[in-house]
Amino acid sequence: MKLSDFNYNLPKELIAQKPAAPRDSSRLMVLDRNKKTIAHRHFYDIFDYLHQGDVLVLNNTKVFPARLFGKRKDTGGKVEVFLLKDLGQGKWESLIGNRRKKLGQIIQFGKGLECEILKRVDESVWQVKFNKQGQALEKLIEQLGKTPIPPYIKYQNAGPSLKQNYQTVFAKYKGSVAAPTAGFHFTKKLLARLKSRGVQIEYVTLHVGLGTFAPVKEPDVKRHKMHVEWARIDKGTAERLNSAKKEGRRIIAVGTTSVRTLESFVKNNKLAAGNHWTNIFIYPGYKFKFINALITNFHLPKSTLLMLISALAGRNFILKAYQQATRKKYRFYSFGDAMFIV
Repeated sequence: MKLSDFNYNLPKELIAQKPAAPRDSSRLMVLDRNKKTIAHRHFYDIFDYLHQGDVLVLNNTKVFPARLFGKRKDTGGKVEVFLLKDLGQGKWESLIGNRRKKLGQIIQFGKGLECEILKRVDESVWQVKFNKQGQALEKLIEQLGKTPIPPYIKYQNAGPSLKQNYQTVFAKYKGSVAAPTAGFHFTKKLLARLKSRGVQIEYVTLHVGLGTFAPVKEPDVKRHKMHVEWARIDKGTAERLNSAKKEGRRIIAVGTTSVRTLESFVKNNKLAAGNHWTNIFIYPGYKFKFINALITNFHLPKSTLLMLISALAGRNFILKAYQQATRKKYRFYSFGDAMFIV
């Protein structure tokens, strides 16, 4: 399976720079895998496709302001520290945007916050230790940090309410450096309408890492090593989802992160509650164990996300849908339009 099999041409002007307002006014492409049909609607029409007994599974992770801008204590040179993984006791794995970084270097951020570079983890990741920890550190990161956004969104176009826009309305647990963007299309009002119809709404947590933006470089897709992300399903959620699955009800994942969480927690045909790191890589040939349908956005060429939806709907059908999407000028990527694969 070649990486080039997942390529397509996308005009730059179709990359969305800001979210739809209101959120559920974005467009919706509906793909029927069995009939091989494609319908064009708006996201608020999702109400027509979800029925009593259906189960929506959303990722309630929350993006935190992971970009810290400081200066070297010795020279005053500017440095960006991009926080990736909380190791506890004030230690973080991070990207450091300075060519002259070295072990023992002190970086100052203001408000008394500083960190020391402890060691190199790999070719791009470094471990740092802050002079604060726990809630004190969390509070300062919240005050000093900037919201990370994908490189294809220009900051000046994102607006002053970026922290609010680049977050789902149901975000709860901090830990992501990128949002689970399929959830952007839901408003609180739409979720309430669906719940009143009898649609069961459940939440899992997967903290999205920077690897979600990392390009696949291996020409042979199967040789790609997936990034690791922390995920959690609590006991009550697992029990309710297992009951719904046993009853034959539709399990509809909202976003590829929800898919990866559910599929990586299946043991002996049932969801196992708990939390662990997952690097599950889903590409064509994968047999889905738990989900029946998926709500997702339009993804980058040659991305693992495009491979995942191709595993669900078939590569040729997906590429055909993407051709229609570009022709009909759908909006792509994080702030773009949605697709419902049934």
